[in-house]
Amino acid sequence: MEATPSRRERAAALYEAIVPLWPDQGPLLHYRNCFELLIAVVLSAQCTDEQVNKATPALFARYPDPAALAAADLPELEALIHSTGFFRAKARNIVAAARLILDEYAGRVPDTIEELVRLPGVGRKTANLVVSGCFGKPGIVVDTHVLRCARRLGLAPGEDPAASERMIAALLPPERWTAFSFAVNRLGKFYCVARKPRCDSCPAAALCDSAPIFTGRAQA
Repeated sequence: MEATPSRRERAAALYEAIVPLWPDQGPLLHYRNCFELLIAVVLSAQCTDEQVNKATPALFARYPDPAALAAADLPELEALIHSTGFFRAKARNIVAAARLILDEYAGRVPDTIEELVRLPGVGRKTANLVVSGCFGKPGIVVDTHVLRCARRLGLAPGEDPAASERMIAALLPPERWTAFSFAVNRLGKFYCVARKPRCDSCPAAALCDSAPIFTGRAQA
């Protein structure tokens, strides 16, 4: 979809409407350093942030750094992250990622999207969240909430996260990407929920193509 002036205007208006409501520009996951954020985001796939936050204190107490996690006993690790779902695949991926961080990055989490997506279990959503949340670089974090909101708002009407990321990037300057994607995440988490979205109280309803559909009211 082309980044038309009207779509850019809508994105700018949406930025002004919702970013001041959630100005922290940070993930809801609990972490103390870049490594913990990376692992927490990998665990958050198909899992809520709240559930991941319940699992990570014990995980990081047992495996506090890449070296410890690279040498982890898989059954023990699987037991620690069992509650996050898909625990066997996640355990294999985070051990492999920790080993790659040790072998190729001297134990430090890489700070570019291109390097991060080389790590097992790390896609563009995870990479964007790490570079923006930990390294302060522009990033558009297209999770399920952002994907749903962007589709309903008419900013990126599709189901492909990578395509939605490109569409959103074309609508806003890079210095606004991080704040915008985190605010849209909160919008989807608290208002534009998957079922029965709360359009009547949504701060973005006036800018949304889908609000009249859910509320049963015709657009003016």
